[in-house]
Amino acid sequence: MPLAMNRDVFITCAVTGAGDTTSKSPHVPITPKQIADSAIDAAKAGAAVVHCHVRDPETGAASRRNDLYKEVTDRIRSADVDVVLNLTAGMGGDLIFGNVEQPLPLNPVGTDMAGATERVSHVAECLPEICTLDCGTMNFSLGDYVMTNTPSMLRAMAKLMTDLGVRPEIEAFDTGHLWFAKQLVEEGLIEDPVLIQLCMGIPWGAPGDLNTFMAMVNNVPSTWTFSAFSIGRNAMAYPAAAVLAGGNVRVGLEDNLYAGKGMLATNAQLVEKAVTVIEGMGARIIGPDEVRKKLKLTKR
Repeated sequence: MPLAMNRDVFITCAVTGAGDTTSKSPHVPITPKQIADSAIDAAKAGAAVVHCHVRDPETGAASRRNDLYKEVTDRIRSADVDVVLNLTAGMGGDLIFGNVEQPLPLNPVGTDMAGATERVSHVAECLPEICTLDCGTMNFSLGDYVMTNTPSMLRAMAKLMTDLGVRPEIEAFDTGHLWFAKQLVEEGLIEDPVLIQLCMGIPWGAPGDLNTFMAMVNNVPSTWTFSAFSIGRNAMAYPAAAVLAGGNVRVGLEDNLYAGKGMLATNAQLVEKAVTVIEGMGARIIGPDEVRKKLKLTKR
């Protein structure tokens, strides 16, 4: 495959995520104000897009509360910096099985299953420019947790997003997810221009090695816009890999807590490091207006 480096790159900052990371770093934002402030700082550092989850302000646990999304959305939109807002729609598909001998009944601690309309209700209320669509089911991390997104559920959610005028960002954790994403596009449930995020290194999806990464890249249609990241120790190497492969960049505390060995980072610091890498490679960082034009986004 010939080198097809991306010369005009946008950065997405994944601000907080849903994982159990709040006890591991004081920089992981929890309250709507903290999440919005961290997103705004990331935008000032060079992120054109901020990808936001919300958390219970009291416990720090992942949440789907619409009022929390609304507060984060309003705070970001009222800020003195422009940024493209991307809200997760990945919550509501969490299955925790009982144990290896008695998988049923499901473990109520951690299991969170909701219908398509409920999973997208905060998107309908907040109308971000982008929202994510996790395009498949997979064993996720350790234990008995399965991230569930059935074909019927994904078709329903994709249609809801498209009908709302919100651009789905397909999140692909493995090659089969890419395969089904193409099917959604073929069926007209996701419209051009198609945006996809390649999610690497997450157990037990596609590992973060370069052979697997390029297999993912080579299965992305040439007309689609893609971005990529890897979690953990490879996270800060992936901006270079993504740009060299022709894609865009994602960093942030959802994926990685460190700017270097033993150096806990803020979201803004991770964005600044990505800017340094991208510009050092001879590429240009593009801002939210150019991203909107490229992806035909509706600013609200």
